[in-house]
Amino acid sequence: MTADSKPQASSPTAGSLQVGAPSAGEREKALGLVLNQIERNFGKGSIMRLGDASRMRVETISTGALTLDLALGGGYPKGRVVEVYGPESSGKTTLTLHAIAEVQKRGGVAAFVDAEHALDPMYAASLGVDIENLLVSQPDTGEMALEIVDQLVRSAAVDIVVVDSVAALTPRAEIEGEMGDLAVGSQARLMSQAMRKITGNIGKSGCTVIFLNQLRQKIGIAYGNPETTTGGNALKFYASVRLDIRRIQTLKRGTEEYGIRAKVKVAKNKVAPPFRIAEFDILFGRGISTLGCLLDLAEETGVVIRKGAWYSYDGDNVGQGRDNTITWLEQNPEAKEVIEVKTRQKLTEGADVTANSMKPLAVAAAKRKEGSERAVSEDSSGSAALAEAS
Repeated sequence: MTADSKPQASSPTAGSLQVGAPSAGEREKALGLVLNQIERNFGKGSIMRLGDASRMRVETISTGALTLDLALGGGYPKGRVVEVYGPESSGKTTLTLHAIAEVQKRGGVAAFVDAEHALDPMYAASLGVDIENLLVSQPDTGEMALEIVDQLVRSAAVDIVVVDSVAALTPRAEIEGEMGDLAVGSQARLMSQAMRKITGNIGKSGCTVIFLNQLRQKIGIAYGNPETTTGGNALKFYASVRLDIRRIQTLKRGTEEYGIRAKVKVAKNKVAPPFRIAEFDILFGRGISTLGCLLDLAEETGVVIRKGAWYSYDGDNVGQGRDNTITWLEQNPEAKEVIEVKTRQKLTEGADVTANSMKPLAVAAAKRKEGSERAVSEDSSGSAALAEAS
């Protein structure tokens, strides 16, 4: 070998190690090791397979209105944030008091954070709320209210918490300041911090938190909807369900007003299809008319047949007009139970009940419009025939 000669590079032998992709068994073993490590570091349940999770199917709480339960896919989801907003006297508080009553009927614990200091115990009792066991708080500041909500949620002993309302959650700085002092964005910052803090605890505890909210008008909006809700945008993002409730009609017997017709639009829903619409009656002093909801859905599913003003069930006329038919349901509880079972069975089987079918007033208006259009077309065709004859 000469001085300027270079050693030859050795070729790889058959026994040398070659790096390749791990086998399926090795990948599964490595995954099991890292999952165990994560659970040791952060606790059991910190990571899981979605198919193994007991929360795969979201449980719900009934709203007290069968039509709204159908629109929501079962009711208010457990372990989620819900926002209910609308104008004054539209039924927001009544809707949540019915949810509290439904929870208490099943042995659950409910809490009501009355930031507006306007809860009427007698009205709540008339809706079926057990006021003796209802937890009520009337906080002085927004920070106090949201801290109470956080502690109730973290206890995992409360099934539903209602906050009435976001607009009344006044920051401490605003209360301690003088009248006229500007506190720009203070309420929005408060809600944003609270949502970041309590949302995770809500999901772990399975508690449903319902925030009631008011409407405000945006200034300088020439096109589009000028309405907005208070408290900034944080609640809009963190809420799994957002309900827009409106009063669309005042119910009267002669000149006496005895209730309102409410329309609820599901503006957002992360657990079921959104943008569905439900309508129901709210009777003064009695709350949501459950029999009215049942009659509307029974008619749509074909369990109860309406011809003109008459309603018939099982081939027999049971009432002339909606009010008389509801009275018949009240007087015949056995028939009412059978109709409810048949209606729920039809809904479970996937009966064709669309958003519009839950709006009998809208259907009636559509029929009137169709009749008027038909009359106009007949008049135009008759005029054309007379013109040809002349």
